[in-house]
Amino acid sequence: MAFIETVTLTDRGITLVPLSFDHEAGLRAAAADGELWNIRVTSVPEPENTRKYIEDALAMREAGNRFAFAVTESTTGRVLGSSSYHDILPAVKRVEIGYTWYAKSAQRSHVNTTCKLLLMTHAFETLGCAVVGWRTDNFNFASQAAIERLGAKKDGVIRGHALRRDGTIRDTVMYSLKQGEWPEVRAQLLYSLNKPR
Repeated sequence: MAFIETVTLTDRGITLVPLSFDHEAGLRAAAADGELWNIRVTSVPEPENTRKYIEDALAMREAGNRFAFAVTESTTGRVLGSSSYHDILPAVKRVEIGYTWYAKSAQRSHVNTTCKLLLMTHAFETLGCAVVGWRTDNFNFASQAAIERLGAKKDGVIRGHALRRDGTIRDTVMYSLKQGEWPEVRAQLLYSLNKPR
């Protein structure tokens, strides 16, 4: 039995559905909203590589180390981006949240906070995770700030850790949140989502 079963998560007009080939055109359109593949420090697929992006995600799901979601609008089904559980370690009840990106029009909205709330709630309260982690490029300052706003703690930096799409080698900044810290983080996320805009 897989640690992460097939699941759909929904709240506040956002639905996370297991990524499939049905989402290919929607992902391509979401990535084109802001030409996100041109951002050096992200893993957003170029339009011609969208199908391979899905193939790779599904292969990783089959191997048990990644479970990718399409982030969609609940009412229309429009694809806004993608996020995943990855580096799944059932023995120590740890997952990481990553491979996250959103169409430019969905950025700086409630979408990311809602997705993180859904993914963390499922990880801690359904999967029984002891730790949820994040990793990001040392030059992706927007991502680091977003992770820190969630209440995650910086664990450190792994130097010379991974290749970027342009062939340079990145340092990876690691973050985590432990089960005991979740209630306070959950309360803060709910507060930020519920306060008047």
